[in-house]
Amino acid sequence: MVPVLLTALGVGGATLIGAIIGFIFKNISHKFSDIVLSFASGVMLAAAVIGLIIPSVERGGKYGIIVTVIGIFAGALVLNLADRLVPHLHRMAGADIEEHKKSNVNKVILFVIAIAIHNLPEGIAAGVGFGMGADNVGEAILIAGGIALQNIPEGMVIIGPMLAAGISAKKTFFAAAMTGVVEVVGTFIGYFAVSISSAILPFALAFAGGTMLYIISDEMIPETHHGEARGVTYALLIGFCLMLVFDVLLG
Repeated sequence: MVPVLLTALGVGGATLIGAIIGFIFKNISHKFSDIVLSFASGVMLAAAVIGLIIPSVERGGKYGIIVTVIGIFAGALVLNLADRLVPHLHRMAGADIEEHKKSNVNKVILFVIAIAIHNLPEGIAAGVGFGMGADNVGEAILIAGGIALQNIPEGMVIIGPMLAAGISAKKTFFAAAMTGVVEVVGTFIGYFAVSISSAILPFALAFAGGTMLYIISDEMIPETHHGEARGVTYALLIGFCLMLVFDVLLG
């Protein structure tokens, strides 16, 4: 239970670290943010495949591959529905907010709420990883580490739009903290769900993996392509390979 608590705090705290960086460097260039976000995409991609999807197939028994495929699509569809209800507005980190401060306050608030909603399945993914048991702590750490690294640039991107819209620094930091708290809650939900019934573990792993793949493909990678496609591609590969090395070392 202690590792889960530390993981929950670490995953949620990574958002605060990103927020602090966002306060220090308010005008981060697109090139730098694209490379950091692409690196995080590679990290999350490795965590989703190695830490969640492959274990789902391995633990699913005779019909493991079927359960895994269904779980992946279920996770993606849930986030797709969430996107329809509250769009994940990463593009609001752009300069147009600075030009239309007052008219964009509501959109910025929607932007932060959307990040919080998407943080819930990420937290669940971290908790599900620890639900695999003591023999799979390495995979759980891999998943949590990947999500935490991804949360840093996400915490960074919250700050600029809120400050530019005229929201106070105190309220901006509080909003960033709340998105991290959502992830902490998600971690415990995922952990206790699979702890109560190990039978749902293969599906839960695939579901969590599907949500992460959706976020990577639908939101993170498209947001990294602002003319530096080659640099961000290598950043993604570096992030993926780094987590691959960690998996081998932890295994």
